[in-house]
Amino acid sequence: MRTGIIGTKIGSSSFFNEDGSITPITIIKVDDCVVSQIKTKGKDGYNAVQLASIENNLKISNVKKPQRKIFSSINIKPKKVLKEFRVLEENLLEIGAILDVSHFQKDQIVDVTGVSIGKGFQGSMKRHNFKGGRASHGVSVSHRAHGSTGNSQDPGKVFKGKKMAGHMGAKKVTKQNLKIINVDQENKLISIMGSVPGKKNTVVLIKDAIKKS
Repeated sequence: MRTGIIGTKIGSSSFFNEDGSITPITIIKVDDCVVSQIKTKGKDGYNAVQLASIENNLKISNVKKPQRKIFSSINIKPKKVLKEFRVLEENLLEIGAILDVSHFQKDQIVDVTGVSIGKGFQGSMKRHNFKGGRASHGVSVSHRAHGSTGNSQDPGKVFKGKKMAGHMGAKKVTKQNLKIINVDQENKLISIMGSVPGKKNTVVLIKDAIKKS
């Protein structure tokens, strides 16, 4: 298990393969990720690498004190994102080391984590893919209702976690086993097959897939 990297979702596009076929892709821009801190099992109880990435326009005096100490210790400008990645002890890196798009290779399988697009309050059909009620034959005002939710006198309550209408999206999501189609080192871009959580300019984390080598 090695560290991942921090990227920004640019948008969706199409990739033309050598045989003329088209593959839908998501393009992610990866700025240089600087190792800003390391955690060791002996001192912190676990092994991890903290990365700092994406330029921030704030002055060093306007950055919070704990982060200011991190940036000043490695003598870099303030970064927008600080993220930790759990790693094995042999994969710990030195503070100040820089990671870029070359951290991953073409055809590698990765997991991508991001914040999904918020959709506000949604009904049960959209939120949980329920079928809904019948369109006719005695059904009125209940075409998109989720139906019965609780029990009778015993236990006479709605259990926690019941699938009902409610807030949808805007939460941390990891999409697994995505294939890297292309790595553009010159423009610092990674093209990943399929969709990735979040909207444009969303910060995403790219890690080695945990289910596939």
